[in-house]
Amino acid sequence: MNEKSSRRNFLTAPAGAGALAAAVATPGQLFAATSATIPTIRIPKEIPANLSEAPKVGSFEGRGMTGAEIFAKLCKDEDLAAMFCCPGNYTVINAMAAAGIPSYGGRSEGPMCAAADGFSRVTGEATACSGTEGPGFTHMIMNIASAHAARTPLLVLASNMQIAGDDREAFIQTGYQQPITSGMKKYGKRLIAPDRVWEYGAYAFRNMKSGVPGPVHLDFPGEVARARFTDPANLKDFYTKDKYRTESRPQPSTKEVAMAVDVISKAERPLLVAGQGVFQRKGSEALLQAAEKHEFAVVGSGPMRGHFPDDHRLSASLAPDALMSADLVVFVGQYSMPSPGEYRLNPDVKTIRVHPVQEDLGRNWPLDLGIVSDEKIFLESLANDLPRKKRDPWVNELAAARKKFEDTNLSHYALGLKHSVATDHIHPAVMAKEVHDFLYKGDIDPKQTVTGMGGWTSGIFSGRWLRANRPGQGLTCGYQYGAIGPDLAMTIGAGAAVQRGIGPQAPYKGAPVLCITSDAGIAYSMFELDTAAKYKIPVIAVVYNNNCWGMFPAALGSVRSMHMYLFQENLRYDKMAEGLGARGEYVTTPEQFRDALKRSYQAATKQTISSLINVQALKEFTTGNVYPPGIALPVEPGVGAFAH
Repeated sequence: MNEKSSRRNFLTAPAGAGALAAAVATPGQLFAATSATIPTIRIPKEIPANLSEAPKVGSFEGRGMTGAEIFAKLCKDEDLAAMFCCPGNYTVINAMAAAGIPSYGGRSEGPMCAAADGFSRVTGEATACSGTEGPGFTHMIMNIASAHAARTPLLVLASNMQIAGDDREAFIQTGYQQPITSGMKKYGKRLIAPDRVWEYGAYAFRNMKSGVPGPVHLDFPGEVARARFTDPANLKDFYTKDKYRTESRPQPSTKEVAMAVDVISKAERPLLVAGQGVFQRKGSEALLQAAEKHEFAVVGSGPMRGHFPDDHRLSASLAPDALMSADLVVFVGQYSMPSPGEYRLNPDVKTIRVHPVQEDLGRNWPLDLGIVSDEKIFLESLANDLPRKKRDPWVNELAAARKKFEDTNLSHYALGLKHSVATDHIHPAVMAKEVHDFLYKGDIDPKQTVTGMGGWTSGIFSGRWLRANRPGQGLTCGYQYGAIGPDLAMTIGAGAAVQRGIGPQAPYKGAPVLCITSDAGIAYSMFELDTAAKYKIPVIAVVYNNNCWGMFPAALGSVRSMHMYLFQENLRYDKMAEGLGARGEYVTTPEQFRDALKRSYQAATKQTISSLINVQALKEFTTGNVYPPGIALPVEPGVGAFAH
């Protein structure tokens, strides 16, 4: 049964027999003596009014600029793309918002950190997240670690307290941060000298925008953030960005390019693994030109997908059975490097690796040729120097492997549909294919919708069906770190980028975004639906609700363990979403799901309203012995891959 009701009806309708049940289900009745009705959810008028105010950049004249305003000026000069935060670190976030940096205030620091990561992943731009020094900062840790695994250029800011309180347990929320982010940042610094705030800001952006990107962590004690300067001469190294960092990139030598061209030309079945660096360095067009000219296969990898289109005839992302046939693999911009055996490649395959940092060449995977180069520059060299070549046997093998993969997916769908009809619950293979058909086989431009994918069972099945046909279209939310929970918040951050039309999202400015996540994962960031509503970021959240943690089979046969893996059954995440100002849909059949997707996309497009579709499933769908096919880890690299 598809249950639909307005938010007001949900809050006031009788829950059924029993005074206790009615009281629990209808919170309006608890206040009946003082209020006849419950007010409608609405966005405070102050929000649009505040967002329409002109920026107010600090000046050295008069009272001068605070350390926070000086840092905000540097961020503005560096074109920091966005900041996501919760109130806290007040002096810094207020200065950054006033300077005109697009800023978003959310419900909790962890999800807002994930949102900043998501914004960066689909644009390639540097973003910031912020929270208070102690609890706000520690709440961000999981998602800082996720950003580190994904090599996201993320500026982590967290402060509030004063140096004067060190070692005194002064007041509350004090915490020494820098040691905590050891191993999950590219660079970090606690600023204790106010006159060096510009200098260390320059350090931060030099690290984020040079070489392999990664999170940078700065914390501002109160003495630094609130210090005042009326003369820039009192600041150390107060230089413009062209003097404290360079846009120069490493280039391969003519000899190295000739060697690579020779090896690729002699291979019968060459394969190029296009990693995150291809996206970060905007090398997609050069890659496409080189691949089409020389007919080598390409498989995309990384925390975002689409820098080589899935629907291209030379794409091996949907052709896992062809990977073992490759007699040469060229890794370009593969920042998270696998070891032999983690990728479905012949362990004796010849290997070329192109990377902007020399020290990483040869790590994990033995090389036949290592080249230090910017990814785009190397790919442009290939596009210029590779001869035109036809590789009909290789192209035909890719096509046959894609057909086999599609047939396998369709067979899983047929089994899932059979299970769905028999149980009146939706199998994850059915959920995934319905989303695929809606986004890529209907009236919507297949290149339009940015998608985020996470969860265990939900992620493994949806990864086989979600497509990325242009740069920045597909988010692999759990990439490499495997965090459960950032999916929705990360997709909301990506949605903010789409709303602003940043970078590769410009042609699709204002389009909705869609996230597939799990009932376990939604608990971490559901409240950011309020943030999405506040900023009119239309997101469709598809929640696979199988009443448990996806790893519940680990408790089978273990005494007194299963209870730890289970939730209450049939929880109504759709109703919770309605209470946060979004639409809610509850579905148990494919037909209901199909209609819910249409309504949700229409509401997102025409009214910028978010929706949560609660897809009711059974935990047993995970186990192949009860409901085949069960789940199997995706082939790496390729569509659905999330490890490297």
